[in-house]
Amino acid sequence: MAQFNPKMVLFDLDGTLIDSVPDLHAAVNMMQRELGLPERAEADVRNWVGNGIDPLVDRALTNTLAGGADPALFARAFEIFKVAYAETNGKYSRVFPGVQAGLDHVRGLGLSMGCVTNKATAFTLPLLEQTGLLAQFETVIAGDTLPLKKPDPAPLCYAAGWFRVSPREALMIGDSISDVKAARAAGFSIICMSYGYNHGEDIRNYHPDVVIDSMAEFPGLIG
Repeated sequence: MAQFNPKMVLFDLDGTLIDSVPDLHAAVNMMQRELGLPERAEADVRNWVGNGIDPLVDRALTNTLAGGADPALFARAFEIFKVAYAETNGKYSRVFPGVQAGLDHVRGLGLSMGCVTNKATAFTLPLLEQTGLLAQFETVIAGDTLPLKKPDPAPLCYAAGWFRVSPREALMIGDSISDVKAARAAGFSIICMSYGYNHGEDIRNYHPDVVIDSMAEFPGLIG
């Protein structure tokens, strides 16, 4: 297995550090009930997440991964969802097993650590705070920090600049095709978690450098 010796490690949030689907599922069904629409199964929501809130709302309304909801309905639903998610955010989420051990390992090596997510700042910071992870990171780049978000490489490049690290000295930890695309375009190495949110597809199909089942495996990979 590959060995990585980065100066900076960036972590995706949803599906990588935290299982936030239970919060999102609860908010989706609050939205659906207010609109008089059928509730959605948690398994479906788990398949729809990973690209930000806008696609999730669209997918929930249409009950499809492709989306395509009526624009007027979407606009109304989106505002309802934001209120609902502000209420459920962090209530039912859990940190994935092995995450704390992995973070401790990276910190013990003295490496720079950041979180890069497509989730909006208003939801990202409370979620990190409530799960006890906020203090782990020197910087948090959310979905609305920059005009572009993953799979665009801009957030990763921004983080590299913030830490004054070259892309070849940077490592991304993610779980989805968006993370892989962003890392490749930015020139980062990437480790993906097997358990994350990738719309039902095996992340191995997208050829990250390594796929692991737990961040507890970091000691054999990083440093």
